[in-house]
Amino acid sequence: MEQQLKGTTICAVKKDGKIAIAGDGQVTFSQSIIFKSNAKKVRRIYNDKVVVGFAGTVADAFSLCEKFEEMLGKFSGNLMRSAVELAQLWRGDKILRNFEAMMIVADKDTLLILSGNGDVIEPQDDICAIGSGGNYALASAKALKENTNLDAKEIAYKSLKIASEICIFTNDNIIVEEV
Repeated sequence: MEQQLKGTTICAVKKDGKIAIAGDGQVTFSQSIIFKSNAKKVRRIYNDKVVVGFAGTVADAFSLCEKFEEMLGKFSGNLMRSAVELAQLWRGDKILRNFEAMMIVADKDTLLILSGNGDVIEPQDDICAIGSGGNYALASAKALKENTNLDAKEIAYKSLKIASEICIFTNDNIIVEEV
């Protein structure tokens, strides 16, 4: 049986004209070993105009991130068009189809979730989360957005922090990028 390195929790929040994406730093090997605690799973691409967060198998996520940046270049930074083209390629390509990863992507206006099933989803309520701690982060972000005056960056950070206290595959080494 092949062992894989996996990246875990990403949360994104859009509020008051800002979009923040937060990710933890834990990379897990198999189900029982923390392989790395300070991985950077949220990064700026396309001349710092787009933020990408990824969860899943590390090599697959990096490959998809590179492909997405190629699409952004091909379509002059059009996030939606690049996302749809990547999703079509991801779903149709024999190798990419087997990738185990998901991505959250954002520019200054748009927030999307991309999956290998060919999904390009604009999240409900301008909040989304992926990865093993994604449901914890999502619930936290919804509660914080509805019941506090925190900004997008603070909500994304605190949601990841809460997820790290519940999910063993998520840590509190959190990176947040905002557009």
